[in-house]
Amino acid sequence: MKKHILLGISGGIAAYKSCELVRLLKKQGHKVTVAMSQAAAEFVTPLTFQALSGNPVLADTHSGESGGNGMAHINLTRNADVFLIAPASANTLAKIANGIADNLLTNLAAARKCPLAIAPAMNVEMWFNPANQRNIRQLQADGITIFQPTEGEQACGETGIGRMPEAADLADLIPDLWTPKILAGKKILITTGATFEAIDPVRGITNISSGQMGIALARACRAAGAQVSLIHGQLQTALPSGMVETIQAVSAQAMYEAVHSRISAQDVFISVAAVADYKVKNSSVQKLKKDGSGLPPVIELAENPDILASVSALPNAPFCVGFAAESENVLPYARAKRLKKSIPMIVANEVSKAMGKATNQITIIDEYDETSLPETDKNEAAAAIVERLAQVLKAQ
Repeated sequence: MKKHILLGISGGIAAYKSCELVRLLKKQGHKVTVAMSQAAAEFVTPLTFQALSGNPVLADTHSGESGGNGMAHINLTRNADVFLIAPASANTLAKIANGIADNLLTNLAAARKCPLAIAPAMNVEMWFNPANQRNIRQLQADGITIFQPTEGEQACGETGIGRMPEAADLADLIPDLWTPKILAGKKILITTGATFEAIDPVRGITNISSGQMGIALARACRAAGAQVSLIHGQLQTALPSGMVETIQAVSAQAMYEAVHSRISAQDVFISVAAVADYKVKNSSVQKLKKDGSGLPPVIELAENPDILASVSALPNAPFCVGFAAESENVLPYARAKRLKKSIPMIVANEVSKAMGKATNQITIIDEYDETSLPETDKNEAAAAIVERLAQVLKAQ
């Protein structure tokens, strides 16, 4: 869903990160308009943001841009879907929290009709200053989203919390601002990625799953207002940003234990991980070597626990969503798997069109209906799954 994003930039060295943020938002297809404080222009020139955004940059309250009537602080927020200030200095936070409107950014904040989000950036001592923390609480009470700063080395040479989130993380989080909260209040546990069953310290049994589908679902559930926990095996993609708890579990047994240690608190369990059916019974603690006999080592296999079936069999089981990645007879096998595991919903896909790829072609099968989608980006597929999940949960 393409939007018009108004990006406000206040004074601070973190303004350089906003250059990359503009580039990423444009790459996603959004329109970006940049408004800068006079202090911000001391760090990065307006011309830089104009080149990156493809739109004029406003750096003065009474600029003739955005309608030509000298009312940029009114017009800009009427045309934008979201207003994000990144970076936001302690000074800018204090003014907005207390209703002061004495420059372009604070005028925009006061006159806005669109949602406002803020990504603070400041020295660690400034961040924890009682007055600043009081301002943060007031902004949140006023319905303003705060993208919490991260910890690390700061430009002043100190180390601590106060760094503006990276551009990629903000680009990941911004769509949450306009996504309907159809899963608000739900706690959702998701597994994703490939498990790894060790043969010896350097070799093992695994598969080609990238983890992209599960990561996309974690993002979609988070955007829909759910509290998300993600248990992952091996991944070939970045973990989601923001309010998502992540736990690594490399083997099927480790994933089983991680799931069952958390499942009692969950409303929904989505089993996306490509879990090995078998583990190596006689794995070696030392690297296996050729012994000159020409005979390969004998590898004995033992069955792994069925995580999804074990969860669905619990007395107070959460709503369970499974995945069926098949190479043939996709829909018949998926229907049978749903019934065998006694789960209310399963997502069917063909291995050749899903695993290790950025796209997927899915059919959502539940107790009410079957919904087939054309091959699409995994983020769009995840959004469709979340929408159907919300509908089924509401119907129960």
